[in-house]
Amino acid sequence: MDILVLNCGSSSLSWKLFETRGEGDPVASASGRVGGIGPSAKGDRGRSLPADADSRGHRSAAGEVFRELRSRGLEPDAVGHRVVHGGTAFPAPALIGPETLERLREGLSLAPLHNPLSLAVIEAARDRYPGLPQYACFDTSFHAGLPPQAAVYAVPRDLARRCGLRKFGFHGLSYRSVVAAAARFLQRREDELRLVACHLGTGGSSAAAIAAGRPLDTSMGFSPLQGLVMATRSGDIDPEAVLALVRSGLSPGRVSRILNRESGLLGLSGDSGDLGDLLGRRRLPDAALAVAAYFHRLRLYIGGYLALLGGADALIFTDEVGLTLPAVREEACRGLEFAGVRLDPELNRRADGSRCADVAASVSRIRILVVPNDEELEIAREGVRLLISAGESREVRA
Repeated sequence: MDILVLNCGSSSLSWKLFETRGEGDPVASASGRVGGIGPSAKGDRGRSLPADADSRGHRSAAGEVFRELRSRGLEPDAVGHRVVHGGTAFPAPALIGPETLERLREGLSLAPLHNPLSLAVIEAARDRYPGLPQYACFDTSFHAGLPPQAAVYAVPRDLARRCGLRKFGFHGLSYRSVVAAAARFLQRREDELRLVACHLGTGGSSAAAIAAGRPLDTSMGFSPLQGLVMATRSGDIDPEAVLALVRSGLSPGRVSRILNRESGLLGLSGDSGDLGDLLGRRRLPDAALAVAAYFHRLRLYIGGYLALLGGADALIFTDEVGLTLPAVREEACRGLEFAGVRLDPELNRRADGSRCADVAASVSRIRILVVPNDEELEIAREGVRLLISAGESREVRA
């Protein structure tokens, strides 16, 4: 069985085709990426987009993927999708049929920067491959077992239950991937490790405290808006400030768009959500402020998670920004020497993100790891389990 995995991000669409014959791990036989789409892409800096422009861009990107596969003579047997927010409706992967699609549509507002894009790609894939089984894997699943004290919001409990208010957490496929990879690299068992992991992307970013392979806390919350300063998302903000925006006359929809698509690095700098670009322009006051705010928030979370874990075996950097920008890792670790985090500048400079690397100085009490994530492989693994189970119950066709 060959599984096409479509990984829909806020500014890109990545894909891999996996061969799953035999009992071993799925093996990628082809892959690609369509970048520069969505509100956090470089080409969209500083300009307003129509509400549906992002979905159109991702649907078009899916078409490019399908044409590329056809040009190579490649046809999948099943299609797996990454969906950011499953809410309470999807604590585990699910086959995609009419009922699943309806529930996904009902949850679009939970992740307004991502879920509509994923839905557009899912619909495009069902149009292209109408006879194939398709399934969705959710970034929230990894965090479903967060301790109650981490998952709860301190609001009246009956209100929280009625409205589904809780911390869901995101980037779970990435975290599951790097935890396993870090354990292999360190030659340790997952259940032995205390980890602070930083998923730093070109669009969304988050951090997580992970012990024995399970999250104790994570920076994103009810939606992917909470937490770190991101490309176009504000991250943490006083709820009363949000209410002040509404009271000023802005509609809730407009406020949501501002906080998700016009804030973060883009909002602070005025013209760019690209951290690499801003690092190169730090001599300019607005760029300098955006960069300083980004690292202030990131170090705040790293330090807090080190305290929550009572120390850590490793600090992990992953995803595009965390893997490819040594200056980001250096700035993130600055000032954390008191906690045993000491980075080796030369090892850090040489780590290009293509493979696991330890960039900690020999005297560091905490290893500093650069760990490539493989969300697509995790989706393929989940697909094998789901489709085998569904096939046994005669429900493979979606």
